Amino acid sequence: MLRISTVLVLLFLGLSSCKKERPQQISLKEDIAFLANDSLAGRETGTPQEIIAAEYLQRRMESMGLLPKGNAGTYFQTFTFKPKTDPHSEVQFTNGDGTITGTNVIGYIDNQAEKTVIIGAHYDHLGMGGEGSLYAEGEAIHNGADDNASGVGVMLKLAEKLKDTLTGSNYLFMAFSGEEMGLLGSNYFCKNPTIDLKAANYMINMDMVGRLREDKTLSISGTGTAPVWPQVLNANNDDFKLVLSESGMGPSDHTSFYLQDIPVLHFFTGQHEDYHKPTDDFEKLNYEGMQQIKEYILAVIGELDDDPKLAFRTTKNESEEVPRFKVGLGVMPDYLFDGEGMRIDGVTEGRPASTAGLQKGDVVLQLGDSTVTDMMSYMRALSAFDEGSTADVVVDRNGEKVEVKVQF
Repeated sequence: MLRISTVLVLLFLGLSSCKKERPQQISLKEDIAFLANDSLAGRETGTPQEIIAAEYLQRRMESMGLLPKGNAGTYFQTFTFKPKTDPHSEVQFTNGDGTITGTNVIGYIDNQAEKTVIIGAHYDHLGMGGEGSLYAEGEAIHNGADDNASGVGVMLKLAEKLKDTLTGSNYLFMAFSGEEMGLLGSNYFCKNPTIDLKAANYMINMDMVGRLREDKTLSISGTGTAPVWPQVLNANNDDFKLVLSESGMGPSDHTSFYLQDIPVLHFFTGQHEDYHKPTDDFEKLNYEGMQQIKEYILAVIGELDDDPKLAFRTTKNESEEVPRFKVGLGVMPDYLFDGEGMRIDGVTEGRPASTAGLQKGDVVLQLGDSTVTDMMSYMRALSAFDEGSTADVVVDRNGEKVEVKVQF
């Protein structure tokens, strides 16, 4: 068993003694600090450290009075799968047959209502790195504080607030496993639900909500999956600069529910230079921002509390329109940028952009012969290049146009 810091041990053990006493108040920061602690070694799906995280979440749900809604009267729903990676690689299996067992953690508030709101966030991450990591210097613990201890922390705070308050719906709270390996936990639940999915009104997914920026830009996807979403989201928004996307499809767990004809929303505060790296630590998160997002989601839920079940609407799958690339520039785009062009949010050392002198904050206006007006036009322009080719790139750098030559 790995050694866990004394404070976290006391926090973990204290939860087991509060079943029949007044629930112990655990702060958002304490929840995230536990999940993103080095001792959990990155919470890779199927590892003993993920089980420690699952047991912690079980105790948190139990301490709040949530009912178990996993299998056989427990909070756990397990699923077993064979990884797509080489079975002889360094993946840590928990089974002797080359399979991995993931564990969803599920709690429930039963208000005897006709409709149920599903609120979820994945708690697994990349472990020591491997496939999906953007860290190029070997193995290291990927704590995944923003991705996605942040979403799980906000989910737990929503559960605390919704217990014995808004009673027009039942509430199902799910911490998904296997998201980083392909939305495995949410996909399994949707095919093996522990509630009647016909009663599901809508699903709220929080994935990377811990880095709200100073301008309070908040991305919400899935706004086209129910006709009411744009009106409700805008009517309850006081402070956020909303970036709304209609598509119900995306690289996170809400997609699994959208494919079951359930309206969805995905909340996201944007990528950053620590994404899928060992530096995604809990000290770097914006806790006030997460509290604001929690209150915003509560306001949305509250407005719909007495309303009839939402109408579902299919949306265009934006991922089908994404061009295929033969080369990469080696930058992290700012997906929340809503100006003209494509803003660079991070530059990878040793890649074409870095070699050419492009910098974080540069806004790409032209790539080769193509004008770049947004993310999609940037991807179309990039898809035209082959390895070894060169391109002139024009960027806006602090109001000045700078031209560089990039070799792929």
